[in-house]
Amino acid sequence: MKKIIFLYVLLFVTVFSFGQRKYAADRYFKEYAYKKSAELYKTIYNKGDETYLVISRLADSHYFNVDFDKAEKWYAELMNKFEVIASPKHVFRYAQTLKSNGKINESDKWLLKLKEVKGNDSRAIALEKNKDYFVEYTNKEKTFINIHNVSSNSKYSDFGGFIYDNTLYFASTRPDEENKKIYQWNNQPYLNIYTSKLKRLEEDKALDVELSEKITALSTKYHESNAVISKNGKTMYFTRDNYDGDKLKSDKQRTTHLKIYKAEKIYETWGNVKELPFNSDEYSTGHPALSADEKTLYFVSDMPNGYGGTDIYKVAIEDDGSYGKPENLGETINTEGREMFPFAGKDNRLYFASNGHLGLGALDIFESKIENNTYSDPVNLGAPVNGPRDDFAFVINDQRTAGFFSSNREDGRGDDDIYSFTIYKCKEDINGIVSDSRTGDPIDKVTVRLINEKGEPVSKQLTNLDGSYSFDKIDCEKNFIVVASKDDYKVTEKETATLDVNKKVLKTDLQLESLIVEDQIVINPIYFNFNLFNIREDAEYELEKIVTVMKNHPDMIIKIESHTDSRGTKEYNRILSDNRAKSTRDYIISRGISSNRIESATGYGEDQLLNDCNDKNQKKCSEEEHQQNRRSYFYILSDTKNVKAIVNK
Repeated sequence: MKKIIFLYVLLFVTVFSFGQRKYAADRYFKEYAYKKSAELYKTIYNKGDETYLVISRLADSHYFNVDFDKAEKWYAELMNKFEVIASPKHVFRYAQTLKSNGKINESDKWLLKLKEVKGNDSRAIALEKNKDYFVEYTNKEKTFINIHNVSSNSKYSDFGGFIYDNTLYFASTRPDEENKKIYQWNNQPYLNIYTSKLKRLEEDKALDVELSEKITALSTKYHESNAVISKNGKTMYFTRDNYDGDKLKSDKQRTTHLKIYKAEKIYETWGNVKELPFNSDEYSTGHPALSADEKTLYFVSDMPNGYGGTDIYKVAIEDDGSYGKPENLGETINTEGREMFPFAGKDNRLYFASNGHLGLGALDIFESKIENNTYSDPVNLGAPVNGPRDDFAFVINDQRTAGFFSSNREDGRGDDDIYSFTIYKCKEDINGIVSDSRTGDPIDKVTVRLINEKGEPVSKQLTNLDGSYSFDKIDCEKNFIVVASKDDYKVTEKETATLDVNKKVLKTDLQLESLIVEDQIVINPIYFNFNLFNIREDAEYELEKIVTVMKNHPDMIIKIESHTDSRGTKEYNRILSDNRAKSTRDYIISRGISSNRIESATGYGEDQLLNDCNDKNQKKCSEEEHQQNRRSYFYILSDTKNVKAIVNK
């Protein structure tokens, strides 16, 4: 988007005077007439003037005019002749040009050279820390979808945006009867602020806008843009050339800067326009943005003592309508490059454009979370919002469902276009039936929980009479675990993953294994270490199921039987199994179960083997076969009606 960013924003860029030499070329360059300055500097070069000044300005003219192929050629020539003395800004612009032309590796190589030119350059340091950034940003998790070039775009420059009362406020250089004066830098009319009513093309699809209308009450014969409106609709902040209503005002070098103005809504018309007190004739302020609570005004400026070409600042809006002292947001946000177009979302997130943080092209859009008056490290929004060209002026509605950004990406309608987007809201349903693993019958009142990848509960519900459950509108492309639990059943879980198909239904059935089968409480085998009878940790886990069942049924009385395999003497095995049965009993009692609810705990040794792995059999039994004989039983002797109902099921 160089044509409009530099039409509008390069008013921020300091231009040095080189006296009378090459007066015409220098003058056009200073006036941002880069097409004309490129033509003149090329002529000067062809006549033998191959100085740093001429080649760098020839390259810069093409760079600012978005002609990256020619810009790359002349920056390459500049580096070939003057790499040793090349300035950081020209090394950086060369790297950016290469990236916009798809030469990522070569671009990164030159970006790293900034550390040689300027040892502590944050852009080179960031690249060293994250050399895989390009793949990461290109393959960002899907968030912004339905990217749509809105119908109000013209063949001229249309950019920026602010959403208020179902209306999009934006800037445009489109001509009309009152807007015919041409700005020589890009041969387009001056910027004016326009409005367009929002409309949605289809349900859950892209936003679009209806026919646009200029805010004539704020229009002058110079630039106005970047409007932002207070919640009550009575105050507007916007950017305008330093124009006093009679003539343009400038600094000592005859450069006209930008200023922020405030307008009031008087009935149905904007009026009583006043410039803000922290403006200056010596530097630019622009791109106003209000915080969610409207107590802070963010803006962009090239005022002295900043970090780069343009920085983002904030200023307090006092209760009496006055303003505090402007404060730079600091090096977390601002870089040696350009930061601009801030937007403060309702969710305490600051969005802005930057070419100083690692990106996919020229200007990229970034997001920073605001917490306790501090800003988190900016996150690149990635593709498809960002790309090889300039992407900027990001805004999102209060519901975080849709918004707009601007870009000069290829295949647009004009120099800069406004694009709408919607937030990825792919949703799927997860449902199923919970049934008894033994009988196949559905089970009602089962607690079913949906757990995300972090182990956090997402949702919980009880099954219906038919055993059914349903989690509706779950995020797509996520991994989950469905956990089912009910008294007297073993907890069951099952992994599932949503796909990338909106409104798809994922069937996830589960079966619960009853802990009460006929006249027993059935758990997994309780293991003891060889020749020992103390309760191991894994045995504790299983015995807790016995404890839970008995606590669920306060009248339940059980007896415990323990058995061993045939290895060892019969007498020894009988003693060992009896000790193990009593250890099991003692553990259950230690967990709060009354001793009179356990009628007996008896060990039978190898007297009741389940297979022919006995001392008389000569065959060698496997460990698995011996394990069948090492077991414990928990028989139910008396119980409540509820247990009998389960037993008879």
